[in-house]
Amino acid sequence: MMIMAVLSPRPRTQTPPLPSRGGKRPVFGGIDLGTNNCRMLVGTPTITGFQVIDSFSRVVRLGEGLYETGRLSPLAMERALVSLSICADRARRWSSDAGMGPMRLRAIATEACRQAENGAEFISLARERTGLPLEIIQPREEAELAVESCASLICQAGRRALLFDIGGGSTEIAWVRVNCDGSAPELVGYISLPIGVVTLSERCADLCYSETGFAGLVADVTAMLRPFEAVHRIGQEIRQGGVLMVGTSGTVTTLAGVSLKLDKYRRGLVDGVSLSRAAVDAALAEARTLGREGLGRHPCIGMERVDFVLPGCAIFAAIHELWQAPALMVADRGLREGMLMRLIRGSQPPRRGYGPL
Repeated sequence: MMIMAVLSPRPRTQTPPLPSRGGKRPVFGGIDLGTNNCRMLVGTPTITGFQVIDSFSRVVRLGEGLYETGRLSPLAMERALVSLSICADRARRWSSDAGMGPMRLRAIATEACRQAENGAEFISLARERTGLPLEIIQPREEAELAVESCASLICQAGRRALLFDIGGGSTEIAWVRVNCDGSAPELVGYISLPIGVVTLSERCADLCYSETGFAGLVADVTAMLRPFEAVHRIGQEIRQGGVLMVGTSGTVTTLAGVSLKLDKYRRGLVDGVSLSRAAVDAALAEARTLGREGLGRHPCIGMERVDFVLPGCAIFAAIHELWQAPALMVADRGLREGMLMRLIRGSQPPRRGYGPL
């Protein structure tokens, strides 16, 4: 089911960095269990946002087979539980560090657990096995966290920003108002499509490698986006100028790596880079030309992710063609960063505006 909403503006704030208390630095953690990956980020506040002191990412394929069965498989759940246990051990280690205060931690699960018949059952099992406060979040909050993580990039827009996050099991798109007074960007509306790189690869991966098949997938995704366009008239806003398109997902960071001709993936060169429309078109064309074997050999991709590249490109191509922004801002950040920003901000009296990550 497609979820779409129009939201009323709501002021948002951010706090200054937390001071040391009793000689101990405050520490915050965010865990994101998605359809394909389990990720963790640990950080401490700084003047401009936070400093990363630990991170973890592993492919767990929690949503493997979900499209066919409607359930999380025992093997997929076990893979996720192993990774969550690693995250829990790291959290306990940082909490017991002599120089750190007790960790404030949030752990979330997204589309795979939302859709699975046994999603709630798995959450209970994960809490029991790991001790983590794992919870399922809804699409609206997923979109809000993506906006939160990219706030410093979004604030570079003139009037509006269109942010999208192509995940493993769903794709979130946020339409954002940028305020001229320095206050935080506001989520005006969002849409959550029940397709991502994992679900699309399981349903129709072979179609991505043919011209007609790829075009058909792009047309299908575009049709899912048109109701959102009809409500917000984003195309017209783009033609008027002052709209920034921001992409945060493995799909767009991969395309950035292809466009930049990187010999290996480097976050520092990708996060925040702006690609012209012509550069994006060239990267899409190159990715499709490489084929499965070529994609697997690419230094920014590898065989572990190869099956998800062209399904992600099909979703992105629909966004790219429907909303013809002159450039794409690439963000290598996501829900973990959004969670940390919220946790830090919630620990101190508020101030207006966002600093850069």
